[in-house]
Amino acid sequence: MGTLDYYTALVRLAPAAVAKSAVRRVQGAARQALYRRRYPVDELRILQAYGAASATELASRFLETRHTGAWCEPQQRSSVLQALAAIPGAKERALERAQTALRQEFNVFGTCVAFGEGKPVDWSLDVWSGYRFPLEPVEQLKLQRHGSDPKYAWELGRLDSLVALAQGYWVEQDEAARSRFARAFVLQVIDFLQANPTGMGVHWTCPMEVALRAANVAQALAMFAEAPEVQRPEFLVPVLSALTEHTAWVEAHLEDRGAVPNNHLVSNFVGLLVVGLLFPELPNAPSQVALAVNGLRAQMEAQVHAEGTSFEGSTPYHRLSVELFTLAYVVGLGAGTSLGDSYTERLRRMYGAARAWCSEQGLAPQVGDNDSGRVFPLRDRADLDHGYLAPLGAALFSDGSLAGGEFPDEAAWLLGLPGLERFQALPPAPPPVSVCFPEGGFHVLRGAGAVVTVSAGPQGQGGVGGHNHNDKLSFELHLGGVPVIVDPGTGTYTRDPNVRNAFRGTALHNTLQLDGVEQVPIVPERLFALPEAARARVEVFQAGPELDRLSVRHDGYRSLPAPVGVERTFYLDKRERVLSVTDRLVGTGTHDVVGRLHLPDTHVRMRAPSQEELRRALRVPEAPRTFEPLGMELGPAGAARALVLFAVGLSPRLEPSRYSPGYGRVEPAMAVVYGVQLVPPAWLRWVVVFL
Repeated sequence: MGTLDYYTALVRLAPAAVAKSAVRRVQGAARQALYRRRYPVDELRILQAYGAASATELASRFLETRHTGAWCEPQQRSSVLQALAAIPGAKERALERAQTALRQEFNVFGTCVAFGEGKPVDWSLDVWSGYRFPLEPVEQLKLQRHGSDPKYAWELGRLDSLVALAQGYWVEQDEAARSRFARAFVLQVIDFLQANPTGMGVHWTCPMEVALRAANVAQALAMFAEAPEVQRPEFLVPVLSALTEHTAWVEAHLEDRGAVPNNHLVSNFVGLLVVGLLFPELPNAPSQVALAVNGLRAQMEAQVHAEGTSFEGSTPYHRLSVELFTLAYVVGLGAGTSLGDSYTERLRRMYGAARAWCSEQGLAPQVGDNDSGRVFPLRDRADLDHGYLAPLGAALFSDGSLAGGEFPDEAAWLLGLPGLERFQALPPAPPPVSVCFPEGGFHVLRGAGAVVTVSAGPQGQGGVGGHNHNDKLSFELHLGGVPVIVDPGTGTYTRDPNVRNAFRGTALHNTLQLDGVEQVPIVPERLFALPEAARARVEVFQAGPELDRLSVRHDGYRSLPAPVGVERTFYLDKRERVLSVTDRLVGTGTHDVVGRLHLPDTHVRMRAPSQEELRRALRVPEAPRTFEPLGMELGPAGAARALVLFAVGLSPRLEPSRYSPGYGRVEPAMAVVYGVQLVPPAWLRWVVVFL
């Protein structure tokens, strides 16, 4: 499928969306023309916005406006500290984050770099490759340089570190130490602004990054509002001017021009809303807030299914979307700005979806792209840690169906003491149960310490599939909260297109591959497109106290010269603690069929099953009658977690593989490979015995 074929398919799938995209492009050009006439912002405009006659008067006027009620306003500090005091280690974690930010140490997708306290930061550095993006107008800057990745520079430029410094300023009691955090905040902001003039360099190429940076600067500035170091006019004028220029840039470059706008557009609106509500005196803030409110309401309807799943088709991007929509909701709530009942209800359901697929240790399955993106720079968390979301939702909405677990740091910061009291008043909810999300394409079987998450549904982003993989009928298995069979992840985006496309490919997922071809053709140069073609769907979902059954199918191989349909049936036997998987192939011709089970590590070995293991394996529905003599034992030697037994003829073997637990990180792993040459109709069967 070439590029022309891609656009032809897109027009066929979503002609109205393509037409609307053309209209939005014209509107965007008009917004940019207006921006060029209005900006940059000078000191006089900022003084007029605050009704100040001089820069000296600006400081007092600035303090007088700090009563929006948002979580980051100085009057909320006492409430936040009381909530933090109820969480073991929360204050210590905040201080550690602040000290790290003070030393200007950054962990960027697993690569660490340190610039030193008070020293200039190399903001345009890709810390992984060492490449520095040139300071050129964004219209001339080329981001697609093989071997470099702008996401590494963008991660620095989001200025999460400013919020970390503000956390230290709130938690720390010693005035000298607090002053040190405030000075560091001022110096880091000025350093960034001087090094990255508006419209110049890598940090202005992506409006999403501009918006999230503006939100972080605004929240941190509110938290530091009472610091003498911040009230100096030589700082207030440039930082308020910068916020004005950031929001103006975002408004002029809204990311609504694609056929199907995605999380980037949501982030644009979140940035406009946060800055506009925290600093309503800024030029154009009221109109930008109105734009953001209307935009967020519309995108909640467009990008979140009624069942509560994100339309991105990715569990990591679901977490990102939850945080985006929540930040807007929380800041709006504090400022008395409502986003509507429909928005609130869908956001609540998003928390319920995240709870549904999290393991007992709070780890989410890795389905679709994972760029390690977050919006709450309030506590460092593992890339697949989604366990804090449900208790945050419980405290936010007083929702008993989400209650349980520990009150998270994020809830203490965002909701303060009232959030803690709401959370403590809720009795723990019953454990999550098996559930289907047909619109999102995620299906979860739970029981006997197992969480099985299956991918089978329409491509995300309205069929564009920008963050989807060729993973239809693939699954993840967590046992006792620990990932045992996994989706290998994402690796990278633009740094190496070959790696990007390999991690999207069928061979790197726990599903069948026929004749060595992809479920859906991958256009090598279209790194964020995987249009709908497989038509994956649920045929049967039955959940019971002792046995769950899920049958899913896809038509990705109906395009072969000898077409084949694939159906996969999962049985989770909770009494015997066994998972059985049966693949049924219907079609014509002779085909080479290969299946793979990807592991998160290299801990795997072959061994014969015991009689008890065989007995359990044979009792599950649709189990093979006879097995290969050797199975695959998964997990560390002496602490194995599962034994996989294959029907005779599937000839399992081990091959080296790769596992990417987060963006930019790739670790050695192993894959169990099995297969056979067959003529449909045919069945492939295997069983996982939990140890």
